[in-house]
Parts: sequence; C-alpha cells; structure tokens
Amino acid sequence: MAIEPKTTREHILSLYGHISGVKKNLKHVHEDVENLGGKIDKIYWVLLTVAGTAVLFVLERMFG
Repeated sequence: MAIEPKTTREHILSLYGHISGVKKNLKHVHEDVENLGGKIDKIYWVLLTVAGTAVLFVLERMFG
C-alpha cells in the first residue's frame, strides 16, 4: 500500500521519482529501438531486392 503525499512538496518529490525512473527505463527502450531499426533495414533491402528481381523478370519476358 502506497503512502499518499500530503503537501505540494511531497507531490513534486513523488513525481520527480517517477520521472527519473522513466528516464532510466527509456534508455533500454532506446537501445531496443536501435536494434529493431537494423532489422527493419535488412527486411527493407530484402524486399527491395525481390521487387527489383521481379521487375527485371517482367522486362526480360517483355523484350526477350
């Protein structure tokens, strides 16, 4: 059971503790987003290669 802050100062100090905790947690989220960005880039290049191959296949059929 949490202790309820009674004064404005106690509320501010309580909020400050939550905000500093969020900042610490955001560091891990940022690292996860960075790692996810690399995976998305790989998927992007694979899809771009597949689309390019399909276009070349169609062009070869049209002119070949």
